[in-house]
Amino acid sequence: MSVRYAPCNNVTGTALLIAGHSLGTPDVSVADALELFARIGCDGAELIWQDAYPSGIPERASHADLRDTRARATDLDLEIAGLTPYMTGLNSLDEAERSRDIERFVACIAAAHALDCARIRVYAGAYLPTDIPRHDEMWQRLIESLQVLGEQAAQAGAILCVENHFNTMTPSAAQTAQLVRAVDSPNVGVLYDQANLTFTHHEAPEEAIFLQAPLIRHVHVKDLVFIDPSAAFNASAVATVGESERNVRSRVVGDGVIDWRGIITRLAEHGYDGYLSLEYEYRWHPQDLPEPEEGMGRSVTMLRRYVSEIGSAA
Repeated sequence: MSVRYAPCNNVTGTALLIAGHSLGTPDVSVADALELFARIGCDGAELIWQDAYPSGIPERASHADLRDTRARATDLDLEIAGLTPYMTGLNSLDEAERSRDIERFVACIAAAHALDCARIRVYAGAYLPTDIPRHDEMWQRLIESLQVLGEQAAQAGAILCVENHFNTMTPSAAQTAQLVRAVDSPNVGVLYDQANLTFTHHEAPEEAIFLQAPLIRHVHVKDLVFIDPSAAFNASAVATVGESERNVRSRVVGDGVIDWRGIITRLAEHGYDGYLSLEYEYRWHPQDLPEPEEGMGRSVTMLRRYVSEIGSAA
């Protein structure tokens, strides 16, 4: 499928802006989430692209609905900084499943363009221990899928951002960088998520940023504390960790173990000038966190402080 687009306005981003993520606003509409993000001082919004989620863009949203969302964001002086879809079949050996999710991704790219949004989160397929014997075949399917979608993203002025994420083929920074280099597309980059790397016992920030720095196009921000730092990571799904499997508790940024000041410093040193997207996990773990306006507001204040202190020290 080939589509022609006018260019997006915001591919390159500007220096270390902060976005609210609608993962943190599961009980309100997209319009209300945008208003909340504006009230707490965000520069942009990352919106979930998924059916039947109150604070998300439906997969079959009309062009008029997308135009209205974009206009509302503009009225609030917000940029739509990213879309977050949930397709996991890009590495599937079932060709019908893989083709279906490629087509869904093409639709997501079109929605992003209508929203003047230049970043789209990508799961690197689904990958569980039972898939190990088929790794190489699944890896090649994933590369092929992302090469096809990279061409679509280029036409739309968008960047596909492959996330460091458990139970996908890129749980570590090293594997994410390896995949993005294998795809070899200027429109496919890395979504750096240090919290995911930390609670799965992969790379620490300094190594993760060193391995991925030239490829990082988007950053997710969240914080946590361990229940037992020595326990092995375990999860049976891709999108989230089941309550009985959890070994961490979610926290407001600055109240957990992730050194966000140090991370932002290193990102700035490596020239990162995109978004810090606040992936406040209220959708998955509301019992751990204050209400979104309070907890996300405190998180934004903390991130602003870090960015300001780093700028003053430069």
